[in-house]
Amino acid sequence: MPAVLLLAGVSLVAGTAVANEAAEAARTYREQHEAAILAEFRDFLSLPNVATDTAAMDRNAAWLTRRLGEAGFDTEVWRGGGAPYVFAEKNFAGATKTVLIYAHFDGQPVDVANWASPPWQPTLRPGALDGGGDVVDWDNATRFDPQWRVYARSAGDDKAPVVALLAALAGLEAAGIAPSVNIKLILDGEEEIGSPTLAAVLAEHGSALETDLLLFCDGPMHQSRMRQLVFGVRGSMTVDLTTYGAIRPLHSGHYGNWSPNPTDALIHLLAAMKDDEGNITVPGYMDEVRPISSAERAAIAAMPRIDDVLREELALGRVEGGGKRIEELVLQPGIIVKGFQAGGVGPQSRNVIQSSATASLNLRLVADQDPATVRQVLEGFFRDQGFHVVLEDPEPEVLRSHERVLKADWRPGAYPAFRTRLDSPEAARVIAVLDSIDDQPTLLTPTMGGSLPIYLFEAAIDAPIILLPVANHDNNQHGRDENLRLQNLWDAIEVYAAVLAGYGRPGSP
Repeated sequence: MPAVLLLAGVSLVAGTAVANEAAEAARTYREQHEAAILAEFRDFLSLPNVATDTAAMDRNAAWLTRRLGEAGFDTEVWRGGGAPYVFAEKNFAGATKTVLIYAHFDGQPVDVANWASPPWQPTLRPGALDGGGDVVDWDNATRFDPQWRVYARSAGDDKAPVVALLAALAGLEAAGIAPSVNIKLILDGEEEIGSPTLAAVLAEHGSALETDLLLFCDGPMHQSRMRQLVFGVRGSMTVDLTTYGAIRPLHSGHYGNWSPNPTDALIHLLAAMKDDEGNITVPGYMDEVRPISSAERAAIAAMPRIDDVLREELALGRVEGGGKRIEELVLQPGIIVKGFQAGGVGPQSRNVIQSSATASLNLRLVADQDPATVRQVLEGFFRDQGFHVVLEDPEPEVLRSHERVLKADWRPGAYPAFRTRLDSPEAARVIAVLDSIDDQPTLLTPTMGGSLPIYLFEAAIDAPIILLPVANHDNNQHGRDENLRLQNLWDAIEVYAAVLAGYGRPGSP
């Protein structure tokens, strides 16, 4: 454990003996009930769950309400105008603390044709799909290899925490181990569309979420597959940029070299935003970025290096960042071109100069960057590059009056990053509980690369917030053939059991 965590007067042991006993009890229970646990996971994953389909999300909320009620939770369905949120609470005699757990039960939209098996027909396979795509006969399986994977939308992102928590509680009950904490759950039905009504939900119901610790159970684990705690996420913004040429497509032979090509203009603008190593070159963009602390650098140094393994796995001939580790690079902002539209290619290509070209940019923000300031800086940069910036589709007179016109369409749902100390007393307590599970240290990650709306909880709840990811790093979240490795589910059950049994018990110096 990094020396920075050895805080004076703070116990790094918090009910560790009981936490270890609880993890072993959960393991024993899981080994005896694997088929039943996976059947429940299969049932939950069979429910379509795109957040914009409110009827489908209501069916998911009904499943959660029923199943959590069977486990002794008091449940409520909350709404802020969109998909449902599910709140659940269960108290235990003698509990000294409360733990609030966040997860989400919606998933990204799917292109069914791209999947090896239907996305809401959970399929069990021997491993990753690079080996031919064999299928395990789920109904007749008598054993479950921990390297097998369940393929379905939301298998990795993010229905597993609920199933793992229920199994952990069942394991504790079977062993006669009482949780040391009261449990609250806030389950998000619209995370994949930016949780647009979460602010309204928290404004109305935030007082019910009073807690001593908020565990955000989302996101992939470290690529080394070691147990992990994460202390930050990047913020997110999206802007679509459109450049313009003539008001109608022009023959590329007759008008090429004379009529400006909006594709060229957009490519030059995008290239001016970053150098060859991926470093952002927009003046003022990095001014608000929080420096990396000594504790964070120590935590990164203690992590196993996975850059070379990832390069091999992903067949990358080079990586960006000038030699910095991936864990350090996600502490920097990112500007990612996630889509470009400017005419067809291959059989769809035509010898024309298009009237417009559009790129969609994902802006990943880091701690202390304000979305409003980022927007102001970028629009200033666009003007410095010679563009007249508009926010709506320009009329022909606007195009005639300016040499270069750029529409900046700022998409809704922007939110800032979150980052908290990894050397706080609260963090030390959680780390001690997790380290008691086995002889493997828990990895401490300052920030994961993805984004979550944690800033809303930070404003609404007076409690430390720590991320506890459970999914395998190669779970294909948001893409085709999303999956969860069974060992990750098994490990999650033990982790939850340890936290529930050990976090609320007093430690010893």
